[in-house]
Amino acid sequence: MTAKPPVLIETEDEIMLATRAAWLYYSGGRTQSQVAALLDVAPAKAHRLIARATKAGVVRVFVEGPMAGCMQLEQHLARSFGLGFCRVVPDIDTAPLPLRSLGMAGAAVLLHHLETGDHRVIGVGHGRTLAAAVDHLPRLPTPELCFVSLLGGVPRHRSASPYDVIHRLAEKTGAEAYLVPVPFFANSPQDRAVLVEQRGVAEALGMAATATLFFVGIGDIADSAFLSASGMIAPEEVAALRAAGAVGEVLGRYLDSAGEPIETPLHERVIGLPLSAMRGREVIALAGGAEKTDALLSVLRSGVLSGLITDEPTARRLLERLTTREPTTGRKQCTRKPATSRLDSWPDGSADAM
Repeated sequence: MTAKPPVLIETEDEIMLATRAAWLYYSGGRTQSQVAALLDVAPAKAHRLIARATKAGVVRVFVEGPMAGCMQLEQHLARSFGLGFCRVVPDIDTAPLPLRSLGMAGAAVLLHHLETGDHRVIGVGHGRTLAAAVDHLPRLPTPELCFVSLLGGVPRHRSASPYDVIHRLAEKTGAEAYLVPVPFFANSPQDRAVLVEQRGVAEALGMAATATLFFVGIGDIADSAFLSASGMIAPEEVAALRAAGAVGEVLGRYLDSAGEPIETPLHERVIGLPLSAMRGREVIALAGGAEKTDALLSVLRSGVLSGLITDEPTARRLLERLTTREPTTGRKQCTRKPATSRLDSWPDGSADAM
């Protein structure tokens, strides 16, 4: 009797390990020997894992599927912050800001939404990570789609201007693009009131209010942060934000370590979609890196987000923060509550009115 070859059982752990191997090989540019060393497996097994991932169909333009070591982090983050979606990817960058890792992951998620066609209007924030995601996005004609900026423009800054993000999205997809053709912050509340009444501004903000999917970046309060480095916020304003307890920023709104809005005149001058307008819709943040950890934790605690894309080291730091300390206000970790969240707690109507 001829012995039958052994049957290979595809366990979930093996599939996740194969996905991780494929990410490191195709997205990370590692050799098979380097993949083997990183995963602590024999070179022959690394080769088989990569081949298995390819055969299973998880390798396309991007590597898709649950990854060993990341899936558990995704589940913990989703449970801790009431997220409906969470994607954690290995960090393949050598720089402090994991732009390549986050850019590829963000592009994969955006591409998925473009292919499904579930959303007709998508709102886009600002920042280097969002720009990196657009850089990695392949061309996919979606002329029926509309992209709209969620905030006023800033001086042109390589790979950071929201105008550049919107322009490049329109170029790669053939979609309509709406800009908010005014500064991010007006000079005064009075100037803001005049600017938001301008036809082009009102039209863009009105379109943004109809979006059902939002991609946003997260800002911190460091001198090197996007808004500080761009000159949109003066050094004395940065100092005042720190003194008031600001830790994180999303769409020009500043939060403390508990995710509560702080008192700052900047909220009366910001020109952008109010956070309350995004209630009950998909709001996905793309953020990571050691410097963004506290800021990201602040925004997660606010209840604004429904989804998160981040890198593995940042995910681990976020979970470590939850177990080692609470915010200064003593607030417990929050669960997102679209109907009664702190989106309604912004101090006045001038910042959040359209």
